[in-house]
This record gives sequence, structure tokens and C-alpha cells, in this order.
Amino acid sequence: MSVSGQTIAVTGGARGIGLAIATAVQGLGAKVAIGDIDESAVREAGSRLGLEFSAALDVTDRRSFTDFLDSVENQLGPIDVLVNNAGVISVGSAVDEDDAVSRRVLEVNIWGVILGTKLGAQRMLARGRGHVINIGSVASVLPAAGLATYGATKHAVLGYTDTVRRENRGRGVHFSVIMPTLTNTEMIAGFGHSRGFKNAEPHDVAKAVVRVIARPRPRVFVPRSIGVAISAQRLMPRRVSEALAQALGTDRVCTTDLEADKRAAYARRTGTS
Repeated sequence: MSVSGQTIAVTGGARGIGLAIATAVQGLGAKVAIGDIDESAVREAGSRLGLEFSAALDVTDRRSFTDFLDSVENQLGPIDVLVNNAGVISVGSAVDEDDAVSRRVLEVNIWGVILGTKLGAQRMLARGRGHVINIGSVASVLPAAGLATYGATKHAVLGYTDTVRRENRGRGVHFSVIMPTLTNTEMIAGFGHSRGFKNAEPHDVAKAVVRVIARPRPRVFVPRSIGVAISAQRLMPRRVSEALAQALGTDRVCTTDLEADKRAAYARRTGTS
């Protein structure tokens, strides 16, 4: 299936991974729409890319999401691919996290994806074709100290998408989850680094999205090699796996190695401070 000519809508499209996805598919001839809670940023990004459609979007609000999808289809035609990319992250001790922060992460990362999947799939199933792509994370399958709430939401994204796919098998609509490793965007500002692992770039995730549009797959890791590493780690006894994580420093990335001051601007903007 060629990306060219398809109508593709991307949430959280003003910056980071969402913007990289929009840029990649537009470059391949798709008709692209982006939505984002930050209206000025999404309008500026749309103008810079020369997109036909960009608009404010609150993925946690049914009316906002419905109006966004209606407007995209009125202007660009039926949506072939919806990429539910919008997400936020909180960092710190799970038991000490402020309730308002926990709720914000849950609302955007779980409810926003559930709502987008439902609203997108309802339109696609009625036509018997389409593709919903939800952005998960390696945190969808692996725990990471300091990211308990975020990890819970990404586990939920994977479980929800897998179940919706099973419920709608054979109806012409694909449901995929993209699971990147830590990706160099504002979201991971101040994070540390573990030995033996390299962060992804937004364009790496965008390339994976392009590939999965052309050849739909249920689950895709970015990079692919990390999927192999995760599979091997999950076969290890728990104590061995935890000892390996400690040796590589993965549990320090968002705890003792975190530079909290570098996250202040992101936390204020996303309501996760």
C-alpha cells in the first residue's frame, strides 16, 4: 500500500515524533493533517510544512476530537490513517507523584488513545478500510524506575490496541502499535543514559510508521533490534533480568541520573510538574 495520496491525520503533531511523522508522510505524497493542544505551535508547524490542514486538538475531549476528524474529512477526504501520537510523561517516585499529575498522564496517554481509536475506527469500519496506529513505547512491555505512571499508560495502549484488533479481525481495518525506545525529543529532557543502548531519533519512529502503513503489522519496535533484546530479557529469570538492568544502569536513567532542572519547561507546558 503506497503512502502517496492517502489522507493521514496525526495527533500531537506540533513537535517531536508527531511532527517527524507528518513531515515523512507528506514528503511521500500523503495529504496530511496535524492536531495539537498547543494551537499556536501546530499552526506554525502546519504553515512551515505547507500542510493543507492543522488545528487545535484536545485528545481528551470527545467534542474536540470529533470536530477535528470531521474537519479533516471535510477538507481532505476520508481518513485512511490515524496516528494517535499525542502523549505526555511524568518522572519521579510513583508513590509521591501528585494526583493531578498522575491524572493528566492517564487522561492524555490512555483516554486520548482510546478515544482516538474509537472515533477513528468507527469511520473506518463503516467504509471497510483504514489503519489506526497508536504510539506506545518500550515501556509498553518493560518497567522503568521513575516512569511508573507513564509505563502503566503505555502498557494500556498495547493491551487496548491488541484487543481492538482481535475484536475487528477481518473487517478491513488495521490496528498497530509502534514502540520506540527513548527518543530524542523534549519529552526526555534531563534523562540519563544507560550503557549499551542508543536513543532513537524522531525520524527513526517516522520511518517505522511509514513502513507499517505500507505493510501493516500489529507491533513494531524502534529500533527493531531492541525488540530482540527485550524478548531475550523476558526469557531470563527475574533476578537475572533485574541484575542486568542494574549493571547497565537502566534504573538510573530517570532516577539518580535525572537532571530535573532541565525538565522544568516541559513539565510546565504539559501540566506534569
